[in-house]
Amino acid sequence: MRISTDITAGGELPSMKRSERDEADFLAKIDRHAGIVRKVALSYSRNAADRRDLEQEIVAQLWKSYPRFDGTRSFSTWMYRVALNVAISIARSQRWHETEAAPIDDDDSLAHAGSVEHAQSLAELRAFIADLDELNRALILLYLDELSYRDIADVLGISETNVATKIHRVKQSLRARMNP
Repeated sequence: MRISTDITAGGELPSMKRSERDEADFLAKIDRHAGIVRKVALSYSRNAADRRDLEQEIVAQLWKSYPRFDGTRSFSTWMYRVALNVAISIARSQRWHETEAAPIDDDDSLAHAGSVEHAQSLAELRAFIADLDELNRALILLYLDELSYRDIADVLGISETNVATKIHRVKQSLRARMNP
């Protein structure tokens, strides 16, 4: 599945007096890291339509912020930071978490889970993550994507010690929920 970069009606990125090379470089990086946009949008939206809207908003904000990408951190770390900021901002303003949860078949990962038990476990994990506050949801998303504590701290703007503590608490909460 490919993230659409049709931000405007014409399908081109908004013109900001950038070269075609900048646009091509940006699009190549977005294609290479499209999973980040999908994961963040899936984690912060409750249905397919909201997810597509959020994906588009994230890509638009990434393009708008691209001139400020300085290369001192990895593109994927910077992309996570922008994507999570957009998702959290929209989630807070629209309170998507107050609407119905997305159906299980709305996500390909559950459809390919294999056994019914595995699909059920994934659905329970998804529900647990959806119930977390925005910061802890972002934290666990980054953790599940196997980012280092240093990278998670960089994306979220908190210390590595705080990352470790928060991950430990979320894990404890998950254990308590799954094994009452």
